[in-house]
Amino acid sequence: MGFLDAIFGRSRPLRPKTEAFFALSTAQVTLEASLHWKSAGRAGVCYRPVESGEFADAEKELEQLLQFSSGESGARVEFRTDEYGYRWAILADPDFDDLVTTVHMVAETLKEKGFGSQLLSAVWRFLTEEGRGAYLVYNYKRGNFYPFIPAEGEKKRNNALELRAGAVLEGELPWEGDPTRWYALWDCPV
Repeated sequence: MGFLDAIFGRSRPLRPKTEAFFALSTAQVTLEASLHWKSAGRAGVCYRPVESGEFADAEKELEQLLQFSSGESGARVEFRTDEYGYRWAILADPDFDDLVTTVHMVAETLKEKGFGSQLLSAVWRFLTEEGRGAYLVYNYKRGNFYPFIPAEGEKKRNNALELRAGAVLEGELPWEGDPTRWYALWDCPV
């Protein structure tokens, strides 16, 4: 940030940090041993689309790259727009490390094309020991992970299990220490 930016109160958008994803590979052991969460073999990247030809070209290149890489690994790839107009690159692969690598590739591709500021979150889906869905969310803007665990019923969260997950994982991953920033991703397509 420059001198005039500081004087006029302007700030530059934070650059998304994606290197933290690789800590997930080792944290997966903790997830299974301490929380009894198993990977559901699904992950996704959520980003805000931009109405421009450059963005359309970047997204097309990303789709082609994912189709090619999924042919190599056997992963399935789907693109979807949610009810809020955000785009999701949804990945299905039984190999957790492949999911981590592919999510990283999606983010890096958008960053290289100049659209890193459009990245919102990356989400990995797990199953609890009861077989319910649990999500590990990475907030690109803050560079931290947090849990999102829907509970039985309409738009309720399992706060106790989320806090337990936070206590277990905060030493393993860059963790969002403020639970008020653990945003719910209702109707997450992952």
